[in-house]
Amino acid sequence: MPFKKKFLWGGATAANQCEGAYQQDGKGLNIADVMTAGSKTVRRRITQNIEEGVVYPNHWGINHYNRFKEDIALFAEMGFKTYRMSVSWARLFPRGDEAEPNEMGLAHYDAVFDECCKYGIEPIVTISHYEMPLYLVKQYGSWANRQLIEFYVRYSKTLLERYKGKVKYWLTFNEINSIEFMPWMGIGLETPDKGTKMTAAYHQFLASAQTVKLAHEINPENKVGMMYGGIFAYAATCDPEDVMATREVMRNHLFYPDVMCRGYYPAFKLKEFEREGYRLPEQPGDKELLLDGTVDFISYSYYCSLVAGKKSVSNCDGNSVDFGYENNFIPTTQWGWSIDSVGLRISLNMLYDRYQKPLMIVENGLGAFDELTEDKKVHDPYRIDYLREHIKEMEKAIEIDGIPLMGYTSWGCIDLISAGTGEMKKRYGFIYVDVDDEGNGSYERYKKDSFFWYKKVIASNGSELD
Repeated sequence: MPFKKKFLWGGATAANQCEGAYQQDGKGLNIADVMTAGSKTVRRRITQNIEEGVVYPNHWGINHYNRFKEDIALFAEMGFKTYRMSVSWARLFPRGDEAEPNEMGLAHYDAVFDECCKYGIEPIVTISHYEMPLYLVKQYGSWANRQLIEFYVRYSKTLLERYKGKVKYWLTFNEINSIEFMPWMGIGLETPDKGTKMTAAYHQFLASAQTVKLAHEINPENKVGMMYGGIFAYAATCDPEDVMATREVMRNHLFYPDVMCRGYYPAFKLKEFEREGYRLPEQPGDKELLLDGTVDFISYSYYCSLVAGKKSVSNCDGNSVDFGYENNFIPTTQWGWSIDSVGLRISLNMLYDRYQKPLMIVENGLGAFDELTEDKKVHDPYRIDYLREHIKEMEKAIEIDGIPLMGYTSWGCIDLISAGTGEMKKRYGFIYVDVDDEGNGSYERYKKDSFFWYKKVIASNGSELD
C-alpha cells in the first residue's frame, strides 16, 4: 500500500474561522475580527475598529470555542489520526506585547489538546494563522517593526513550554507567501509597498528560525514545518517568453520556502534587491540564525492550479488568486477555482525536487453550496469526487514518484467561515453546521455523506476510495 501505517489522515481548521467567542475569557481583538462579511463578488472590508451595524462573521464562527469537545468527538468518529488547528495569539496575549500570557486562554488549549489525546488524535498546531493581535498592527506597525520578533518568540516559547508532550508538530506561519496576495491576513497591512513587504517577510523568517531552534531545544521530538500557500502555475503557451514569465511568477512565491528550507536568500532575490535599491535590515547574527533555524518539513495548501505568461497581472479579489489566464482543459468550482487533481501530484514533485524535505498537505478541499434536507442530510457527491481524485494523485506521488508524504488534512473538515469571502455558504466540511452568513441558525452539527466516505478512506488507509 502506498500510504504508510502511520500516515497522518485528518482535517484542518483555523481558530479565527471556527472558534467564535471573540471576546470571551479575555481574548483581545485580532486582525480577522475587523474584517467584514463579503461574498463571491464583494470584497471583505477592513474597518480597523468594530463598527455598529456591520457584520463581522469571525466573531461567531461556528462556536468551536465552546463546542470543541463535540467537534473533536466527530473527528474521532471519522477516525482522524491528526487534527491541524491554530492557536489564537490574541487569546494568549490579548495585545501581543504583554510579558505574561492570559491563563484562561492557555487553559482552553490545554483542554483542546487533552480532548485530542483522549481519542489518539495528534495535533498539528499553526502558531500564527491569519489572526495576529490587532494592537501589534496599530501600535507597532506590524511585522515591518523588528520588535514583533520578540513578541512572536515569547508567544511561541509559551506554547512550546506549556504544551510540551501534548503537541509535537508545529507550523510557524500559515501560508507565509500570502504577504504577496493577501497582505492584511499575512502581516496586518492593507497595501504595503514592496520594501515594507520584504522587511516584514525578513522579520517573519527570523521569528520562525528562532522558534525552530527553541522547539528543538525544549523537546527534541518536536517537528517544525513551514506552510506554503499553494501557488502553482502552468505556462500559458510554449512560447519561451511565457515559460520564463511563469518561472518568475512562481519563484516570487517559492522564495519564501527557499529561505525557510535552505536558510539563506536565493541569488535571484538578492539581485532583485540590488536592482531596486532595497537593503535587508540585517543585524549581526541574522545570517547564522536563518541557517540554523531551517524547518524540518514543508506543509502546504493545494486547492487549484493557475496559468501565467508574459502578460500576467497578479490579481486577488479575496475570493481567489489569478494571473489573468484561464485553463480550458479543466473544470471549475462554483467559486471559479480550477479543479486539477493531477496538479496536486505535480506540486508534490515540484516541492520535493526543489527542497528534498518531507511534505504534508494541510489544506485541500472543495468549497461548495450544500443543501441540508428536511431529514437533516447533506448529499455532497461533488465533494467526494473532488477528494477522491486528489487522493489518487497522492497515491501516485508516493508509489511512483517516491515522495515522502507525511500526512493529509482536508481543509475545513467542519464547515467554517471562508477566509477569502467571509461566507458560511461556501462550505468545505464533512460536517454541516447550521448557521448562515449573518450568524443565524441553531449551530447544530450534521454529518454529510462525505463524512461516512472519509471515515472509510481513513479506516482502509486510503485503499477504499469508492
